[in-house]
Amino acid sequence: MAHPSQLSFQDAASPIMEELLHFHDHTLMAVFLISTLVLYIITIMMTTKLTNTNSMDAQEIEMVWTIMPAIILIMIALPSLRILYLMDEVNDPHLTIKAIGHQWYWSYEYTNYEDLSFDSYMIPTNDLTPGQFRLLEVDNRMVVPMESPTRLLVTAEDVLHSWAVPSLGVKTDAIPGRLNQTSFIATRPGVFYGQCSEICGANHSFMPIVVEAVPLADFESWSSSMLEA
Repeated sequence: MAHPSQLSFQDAASPIMEELLHFHDHTLMAVFLISTLVLYIITIMMTTKLTNTNSMDAQEIEMVWTIMPAIILIMIALPSLRILYLMDEVNDPHLTIKAIGHQWYWSYEYTNYEDLSFDSYMIPTNDLTPGQFRLLEVDNRMVVPMESPTRLLVTAEDVLHSWAVPSLGVKTDAIPGRLNQTSFIATRPGVFYGQCSEICGANHSFMPIVVEAVPLADFESWSSSMLEA
């Protein structure tokens, strides 16, 4: 969960999000080094009038500032491609959930169970209890077992939506007539919040997503109670 005055990302709750955080730090360091070098050259040019000397026309310098950007791009591209392939992999999921976007709420269908499906609406501000978050709490959370590969099928019934939970490193567009697929593994128990990340209409900001990761035994108890209800 984000907190006031937070400068960085939310704490990672999945291996993919941990990889994304490492890649962000890696890329940010490259940007920092480039910015420092450019600022240094600009400062030298302004203070010593380097442009009036022949050193700026040297072939060695031309080679350096042609080859170095190519090397930096490769250093950024290779980790990026690796993470993209990891995000697309779905290896033997233990649970498959179908998320359907509506104006303006989410529906969830647990395809491993015959009759386990429900709608997830935002709780109005007047109905919140102490400790609940405004505009983020829902009446029915999407419960998943922790440390279990979960496949998520995302679609929409009316307009474009986007199912996004930052802590899990998941952001998948929900497109009417199309089924998108992603996966995640919740590595720790907790409640993780997200929101629709597509401008889908007047109540776009009022269709939150809440994922609760629990131990397998608790998940089985929850699923049994939902099926009985």
